Amino acid sequence: MPKFPFLDAKILVVDDEPANVLLLERILKKAGYINVRSTNDPCEVFDLFVEAEPDLILLDLMMPRMSGFDVMDQLSPLIPEESFLPILILTADVTADAKRKALSSEATDYIQKPFDHTEVVLRIRNLLATRKLHSTLEDRVRERTAQLAQAQVEMLDRLAQAAELRDDDTGQHTQRVARTSARLAEALCLPPHQVTLIRQAAPLHDVGKIAVSDLILLKQGKLTCEEFITMQSHAAAGAALLADGQSEAVAMAERIAGSHHERWDGKGYPNGLAGEDIPLEGRIVAVADVFDALTHQRPYKAAWPINDAVTEIKRHSGLQFDPKVVEAFMTLDYEELV
Repeated sequence: MPKFPFLDAKILVVDDEPANVLLLERILKKAGYINVRSTNDPCEVFDLFVEAEPDLILLDLMMPRMSGFDVMDQLSPLIPEESFLPILILTADVTADAKRKALSSEATDYIQKPFDHTEVVLRIRNLLATRKLHSTLEDRVRERTAQLAQAQVEMLDRLAQAAELRDDDTGQHTQRVARTSARLAEALCLPPHQVTLIRQAAPLHDVGKIAVSDLILLKQGKLTCEEFITMQSHAAAGAALLADGQSEAVAMAERIAGSHHERWDGKGYPNGLAGEDIPLEGRIVAVADVFDALTHQRPYKAAWPINDAVTEIKRHSGLQFDPKVVEAFMTLDYEELV
């Protein structure tokens, strides 16, 4: 370890006595620290904290207007639970109650005044080293989490393709539905995170088809009533397959698989949900799925012209489809969706 590590760390000094602030500034400067902010007014700490984003706070307890305890209470909502922001208390209050109260709140360490200059520097160095280590671990956890999330998205995509290839040799239906669903979510002004989840989860809307016989799935012509009931079972089967997922994407995929054949008027399946009782993502994918099915050839039908498919979607607004989703659909560039 270098002799003076973390010298670029941002340090905030808070003490109502100007002499104490001046002393701490000199100690820090002598130790080589170059990013030091200070104040004698504890009421300024909140703004300074937001502006400077310090790596360490040196804080007095006994101050007028706001005590050090008040300052820590004010800063607490700004400090993420998973982060480590060291607060070193420097105070003349030597009572055990004050020390216990400080250390049980946001304070990390505690030094009594008058203090030894060398001890202060060593405590600061150790606290900054701990913060650096914690930050490094946080970065590694975030990186690993991102890797796991990406691996999960890839596995979901492969699972969707595996189900799709049973009745779509190109395997592109799932991707088109995902793209259209994401465009619809954007047109509905959903938050970017939710748009991303819908794009990731929508390809699994028909994953339950893996439980349907090829004799039904690939049948040329109209299904019998019994065959149609069997085909309908893919919605519940897909939801069951994806049930109890631990990630947001899998949970959304479960909702989509189980609800994209529900109807706004309550005449859909598998649960006969109606209106806003149907999950929004299911209502979105319902429109995207039908539009894509209409505009592409299937074993039992020819592809419809785009204008005819759009007219059909609009005709079922308020019946099969959520009117707001249909309204958003009407704003899209249909040529980009097929």
